[in-house]
Amino acid sequence: MATDILILNTAVADLRRPDFDFADELVGKGGLAKCRTEDMPAYSQEQLKAWIDQGCATAGGPGNTAPLIARTGLRVAVGANLGSGDYDGLDAQGRFFYDVMVSNDIDMSQTYRHPHLHTGTTFIHSTSGGDRGGIAYFPNANNDFDFDIFKQAVERLEPRIVYYMYSGLSDRGDANGGRDLAEFTKWCRGRGAITIVDSHTLTGAPHDLIKTGTPVEEYRLLEPLLGEVDLFFTSCDEAKLIENTLAGRRAWEKFDEHDNNVHFLDWLTTRFWPKDARTRLFGVTVGDGAYERHMTADGRVGRVTRIRSRFMAGEVVDLVGAGDSFRAGLITYIANNLDGFKSGSVDFGEAVQMGNLFASLYIKAPLDDRYGNIRRYERMLEVLRSDAGYSSFDELRRALG
Repeated sequence: MATDILILNTAVADLRRPDFDFADELVGKGGLAKCRTEDMPAYSQEQLKAWIDQGCATAGGPGNTAPLIARTGLRVAVGANLGSGDYDGLDAQGRFFYDVMVSNDIDMSQTYRHPHLHTGTTFIHSTSGGDRGGIAYFPNANNDFDFDIFKQAVERLEPRIVYYMYSGLSDRGDANGGRDLAEFTKWCRGRGAITIVDSHTLTGAPHDLIKTGTPVEEYRLLEPLLGEVDLFFTSCDEAKLIENTLAGRRAWEKFDEHDNNVHFLDWLTTRFWPKDARTRLFGVTVGDGAYERHMTADGRVGRVTRIRSRFMAGEVVDLVGAGDSFRAGLITYIANNLDGFKSGSVDFGEAVQMGNLFASLYIKAPLDDRYGNIRRYERMLEVLRSDAGYSSFDELRRALG
């Protein structure tokens, strides 16, 4: 039986502690940096295992998406590099990631045990409230992502959707100026899979760089890629950085945010959607929902549309993984309406609203139960299509049952 969704790359253990303030110093408050593997803090495997056992870890990368999707009833697999070690063949971080995935019914048969690099590890400065602390990411084994190995995974599993996480976070995965990833994406499409690749906000001070128009070199990796993917969503800040890098600075401050998001999607789709007719869906996520633009299989291009989230009630617990969980909902909807997506007859607005629902349920959940609010797809769809308003997060949870 074919796999519904194969998620590739960036298997990582996210470690959160209030004393990881060194992360803010490395990347800036609320920022993310891909740090050099050799500069990873020299914590012992025993110390890392102790923190994991104390509940200081969550599974990042595919850990923000795969369990959410699997809980809806879809067949999900993860293909990734994990480090070898003394914990039943894996290092402490890899064993944690692997066990979390398996406990959520994720197929981990496509794990590659790297012989000398540890599992990817992120140190997050945990903060109170909705502010995001610094995120210092050490790619480790993710840096050596080998497309030839994971082409075999695609051939074995025959996934209907292939999701690569993330452009810009793996030296080998990003090799040849991003053309290797673009060719892999094209190859997956040639086998009939819907493809999605995302990037990560690759700077510790996005607002300063937006204002000055300073290019972010990692976004140049998107140049060969964006014409190959079927799905692409980015954050509103990242959108500005992408356009500044690939097209030159726009005076964003002269326009309101609505105009900026419409402009970005118009620029992005005009530049990167080739003339061959196939369904595509690109978008920008914002604090209260998302903007989308789509092209149908007969070549018709829709207008840029804003989809306001109906599920904003409740306090945010942690913003890490907000975009990933949004894409999990989006992909879940598309996987359940795949023929409609391919033909261009799917309800694109409803697909985006499903992403909004997943994101809300994820970022407002306690860190020790980030997946617990997700229900089977049919129930999620009932809540999505209901006319009810939700004045609190508890009310939304009760509606889900």
